[in-house]
Amino acid sequence: MVSTDVQRAVAQEQTPSDQQIERWIEAALTTAQTDRAGLTIRFVGESEMSSLNQQFRGRSGPTNVLSFPFEAPEGVPEVEHEMGDIVVCAPLVASEANDQGKTETAHCAHLIVHGLLHLQGYDHTDERSAQEMESLEIKILASLGITNPYLLETA
Repeated sequence: MVSTDVQRAVAQEQTPSDQQIERWIEAALTTAQTDRAGLTIRFVGESEMSSLNQQFRGRSGPTNVLSFPFEAPEGVPEVEHEMGDIVVCAPLVASEANDQGKTETAHCAHLIVHGLLHLQGYDHTDERSAQEMESLEIKILASLGITNPYLLETA
């Protein structure tokens, strides 16, 4: 079971329900050590996300999702089963979903699954790892009844 702290720095109606989030998390857990994990998911506006993106990635402007794996500071004991944080930019999710012909719920589910896979060690730094991660995302989302997020609808 994952202990999840959901934080909303935006209006509640801009974010999915706690029940939806829990369902997505359960579907995305792929490793055995996450059976008693701690996780924080924070929904933010563009200003906060822009600050985080600049501070941690050196990039200006907001991004849709950031993942921060837990790392204990030097001299502080490791907290067993702590996964980390996922930060989602709610206004950008809404805008991207509209541009891509997706529901906000489906797009948000994809981004939380994507972030959670990063916290479990998956990445997309090269073609092979990107294909592995995308395949896993597609499989997880399909189990939730969400179509392949990499297929954009055309108008």
